[in-house]
Amino acid sequence: MPQATPRNIFSYPQFWAARLGPAPVLPMSREEMDLLGWDACDIILVTGDAYVDHPSFGMAVIGRVLEAQGFRVGIIAQPSWEGIEDFARLGPPRLFFGVTAGNMDSMVNRYTADRKVRSDDAYTPGGEGGRRPDRSVIAYVQRCRQACKGVPVVIGGIEASLRRIAHYDYWQDKVRRSVLLDAKADLLVYGNGERQVVEIAHRLAAGASIRDLTDLRGTVCVAPALPAAWAEVDSSRVDIPGPLAPPPDPYAATGPACEEAAGSREVRLQPRPPRHPRERTVIRLPAFEAVRDDPVLYAHASRLLHLETNPGNARALVQRHGAREVWVNPPPIPLTTEELDGVFELPYTRRPHPAYGDARIPAYEMIRFSVNIMRGCFGGCTFCSITEHEGRIIQSRSEDSVVREIEAIRDTVPGFTGVISDVGGPTANMYRLACKDPAIEAACRRPSCVHPGICSNLDTDHSALVHLYRRVRELPGIKKVLVASGLRYDLAVRSPEYVRELVTHHVGGYLKIAPEHTETGPLSKMMKPGMGAYDEFKRLFERYSKEAGKEQYLIPYFIAAHPGTTDEDMMNLALWLKRNGFRADQVQTFLPSPMATATAMYRSGKNPLRKVTHAGESVPIPRGLKVRRLHKAFLRYHDPKNWPLLRDALKRMGRADLIGNGKRHLIPAWQPAAGTTAAAPSRKGRAFATQHTGPVGTRRGRKGMRSK
Repeated sequence: MPQATPRNIFSYPQFWAARLGPAPVLPMSREEMDLLGWDACDIILVTGDAYVDHPSFGMAVIGRVLEAQGFRVGIIAQPSWEGIEDFARLGPPRLFFGVTAGNMDSMVNRYTADRKVRSDDAYTPGGEGGRRPDRSVIAYVQRCRQACKGVPVVIGGIEASLRRIAHYDYWQDKVRRSVLLDAKADLLVYGNGERQVVEIAHRLAAGASIRDLTDLRGTVCVAPALPAAWAEVDSSRVDIPGPLAPPPDPYAATGPACEEAAGSREVRLQPRPPRHPRERTVIRLPAFEAVRDDPVLYAHASRLLHLETNPGNARALVQRHGAREVWVNPPPIPLTTEELDGVFELPYTRRPHPAYGDARIPAYEMIRFSVNIMRGCFGGCTFCSITEHEGRIIQSRSEDSVVREIEAIRDTVPGFTGVISDVGGPTANMYRLACKDPAIEAACRRPSCVHPGICSNLDTDHSALVHLYRRVRELPGIKKVLVASGLRYDLAVRSPEYVRELVTHHVGGYLKIAPEHTETGPLSKMMKPGMGAYDEFKRLFERYSKEAGKEQYLIPYFIAAHPGTTDEDMMNLALWLKRNGFRADQVQTFLPSPMATATAMYRSGKNPLRKVTHAGESVPIPRGLKVRRLHKAFLRYHDPKNWPLLRDALKRMGRADLIGNGKRHLIPAWQPAAGTTAAAPSRKGRAFATQHTGPVGTRRGRKGMRSK
């Protein structure tokens, strides 16, 4: 049975090695271990990223949190998976291996949305590509097993988190088993993992077997049998899949709650049996074989998983894979402000491991002078994995903790010029926003607090964030504090004072926001607001920029080929871009990341935002290279290379009237000669269409996915 009330992660009695004090940097070699006086590591973390000792890198966070518990933690970063030498370099850990693909999903890291191999890797020294294998978690676990037989292996991070049940694999175009089984690991940690790994480490140190750790929130294990006193509920009783049944007769009185009196038509209502406690109820999802073979059942299972993600009311899930049962415990309880402050104020060096010398690590350069002020996102965007990984309950740091981190950057990080590049998180303006009533929050099952409209129970007061901005920009030695994280503009317009503060002091000329589309069809499948909210935010942005005497621009992001998008939708978006003087310089298409709701749409052609049935709502899916290229071409309507494709499409769509040389036309009728460049249309700014995937490790947009 999952634990109900967690203890503070810093309240455990420290393990004996705490007397050694924190390491200057977690060791990556035997030589470093010798200098620290270690004969062995208690825990070894294996990661697909270069080791950067910074709170934006997941393995650094987990490593330092475990170190604070008194454990000796080593790091194996970007090991060669073609042999076992790198996996044996630190010797066997006393307690367990912790394995992750890194801050990004390895498949997203290695391949584009068109399944082409990327040439670079932002998490590798020098940006070099090819330093991690496909499905890194599986490969790394195999090598750990070979190098150190009998040592428990725990997997986690974004790659494992989003593959905790049977999931659609876009790169193989098939449904795969839970990665727990494919990797042959002992335990899977999903979501932010501090609570889970601390409890795992202390229990194993106390002599527990890894096979006994079946009751931890935020973990997935193989269950031998249904525990005693538990009730099992089939998913079809929670949300009925399959063909639509005829509507029930509202006058009929049938079923177990009714009984017809003998010899008469009198109907007596009988009391229903009491419900089993939620904390001892497990929902049985359709088996792996069923969701593999039936896309509608896949969408049904996805819907059920997303309905059971609120830590306040989520039930355990179980899914059969052949003869084995994969048991998913409810999500972890979010960290308190005190705990989150403690995590971010551990003794990070805030720089790459010295072994990398002067090599440049692009992802580190991006976050070097940034500060994360919160976790989680209640937006619920169907293409994004932040909510699925970090949860929808916002976990915020205290002002004092944020100030101390900025002062540490100012005083200790080489090259600091006085500019904090970002004060934000998964969504820049959700700091300290929450449900007005904790009891309502604990009972809520909505996938989003802001769609189809902002919930009346959501506190949208931005005053705490405004106060934080004012405080940090007044710190001595701080010249500028920027906000570069994704912004939820439909929330921002609820607080014009926040928009004024942001625009006047924290925008560096351009502000990126993500309407994602202009048309109702795709927006409804993304769970994004309509363009009315964008227009209102744009009005406020321009007003306050003018009042501040600044020339500043909004940069809207858009997605091509998202489920629910038709060719006409993309044409209308292209017309909007041209009318508003935008050119999309970076265009990528929707990438179906494992476990995302939009991926269930892509796989099934159904809408899992509603009850899923074979005869239920169908969703148009831009599937196949030809249509995906067309949708990308609409976003880059100004590129002459796309004009032949767009001309053919517009003629097929009956919109040849958009071909011509006037301002009302989308593309010209002429084609520039090879080797020449067509004149660029005038523009007010640049628009970017970006790829959304799963995030994330512990740092949002910098970890493979961008939110709002």
